[in-house]
Amino acid sequence: MTKLLRSLHVLAAIVAVGPVTVAASMFPATLRRALGTSGDGGARTTLRTLHRSCRVYAGIGIAVPLFGFTTAGSLGVLGDTWLITSILLTAAAAAVLALLVLPAQDRALAETTSSASPLPAPTPLAPGRLAMLTGIFNLLWATVTVLMIIRPGSTTGV
Repeated sequence: MTKLLRSLHVLAAIVAVGPVTVAASMFPATLRRALGTSGDGGARTTLRTLHRSCRVYAGIGIAVPLFGFTTAGSLGVLGDTWLITSILLTAAAAAVLALLVLPAQDRALAETTSSASPLPAPTPLAPGRLAMLTGIFNLLWATVTVLMIIRPGSTTGV
């Protein structure tokens, strides 16, 4: 049963977190194009698609910690330091995504679609700040992934 739970946990992470990571990473560069002087309509469409992907897969991503807790319980490692650290980093990544990245994408979409005419040059910080927040989200998830693979101090052998 543990192998099945671990497989579901890893598959959920790949299927849910992977698309969020990619879509969120593509968003800032696409935002720069959409805010450019040419008023690229294709970039605006791409922004909407990327944002929708982030929102949908973030919702699906709730399965990752659910399967993770179930797997950890079956392995008897709920109190291990590496797992507690992973849980805290996962919570931080979820908070960055839900409280910073997705709202910033919402605001960016509102700015790019509020007028049919090309927008004036944006503040250079807006896409850059969004790229920074997305990078933090990605680094948190990468750290969790490494902790899940290495499991420092684990004695389960699985």
